[in-house]
Parts: sequence; structure tokens; C-alpha cells
Amino acid sequence: MIPLADRFLTLRRDPHSEEVLARGGGPDAHGILERAGFVPVVRVHEAYHRLPTGLGTNEETRLATRAVARLRSAGIPMECDRAFDTDAREIADLSLGAQVGNLAASIHRVTSSDEVAEVLAEVTAAYDGILAGLADVLVATADFHQDLGGPADGPMAKRLRYLAAHGLGTVAAALRGIRGDLADRRIPPQAVGMRRRGPTDRA
Repeated sequence: MIPLADRFLTLRRDPHSEEVLARGGGPDAHGILERAGFVPVVRVHEAYHRLPTGLGTNEETRLATRAVARLRSAGIPMECDRAFDTDAREIADLSLGAQVGNLAASIHRVTSSDEVAEVLAEVTAAYDGILAGLADVLVATADFHQDLGGPADGPMAKRLRYLAAHGLGTVAAALRGIRGDLADRRIPPQAVGMRRRGPTDRA
């Protein structure tokens, strides 16, 4: 549990660097900031979010103001510079990450092994499962880097393709094996219920 003092967020233009910086906040606030265009920065003794370099003042103000609207819509405790303050509220749809996370809640509610297998199929489906989609994202990002033409872009593209083929491939293969095992075992609802209650809860 993150203390309230640590969850409080400030979004201000730094008087020394002139950067627009967001400090504090919990994981929910960080997700909103990153989707609003901020970049996370993690250093030895501090962590914060900043806007990308090279933006004009008007664009910085637009992005920061939109972030404030989203943060306040989510009920994040915060303060901001007057230039970024707004009465607007922007309700975001459930993020893709949160939708995927809901699969975990589904597994907690299941009553048989084949139901778990059914949920895992959304993750492992070879053509349009979650892992296949993530692999497509990595390959598309690799293609983008390959076209940039910088000295580090080719190796980065190669690294991304390796992660798509081998890193995710290893995870996908393991989960497919687990899913197949659960589907074959077909542990009935009664047995699952007994395991969850534990021996001391049994009548």
C-alpha cells in the first residue's frame, strides 16, 4: 500500500531546467501520465516523468493540461501550475493493459480447470492471442527502427526481433503447455472448490 503522501502528484515547469515534470503519484497516475505523452525517468535517488524533448511551449502546455484533466478524472490527488490547470475532465476507456489484467480476475473466479484453459486461450492463441499481438508490436517497432538509418537502429531492430521470436516465444510455449495440461486434466468444480477452501474449511 503506497502512503497517501507518496501518491500525491505535482505537475510543474521546473524553474531551472524549464522542463515540464510530474513528480510523485502511484502506478495508476504513472499509467495516465505515460498515455498522455510523458516519459518515465528512473535515477538512483529519484523517479519522475517528463515531456519529450523538442516540443514547443504551446504543445507542452496542451499535453500537460490534458494530463491534468485525465488525472483529476481518475481522482488522483495533485497540484499543478496555473498554466496547466483546467476544469475539463477526460474519462479514458479501460486501458488494454487493464483489460488483459481482468483475465487474472476471471481466473480467480473460475470453478474448473477447463475454465482456466479457456481464459489462457485468449493469451496463447497462435493467430490473434495477446502474446501474438505483442509479438506483432515488437516486429512493427523493429521495422520502424530499421528504417530510421541511425548507427544504433539496426542493432535495436535485431534485438526487438529476437525478443519477439525467442523471448515471447518461450513464454508462449510454456503457457500453451500449461493450458493444454489443464484442458486435459478437466478438474471438476467440486475439486477446485475443495482446494480453495483448504482442509480446515471442509465440513
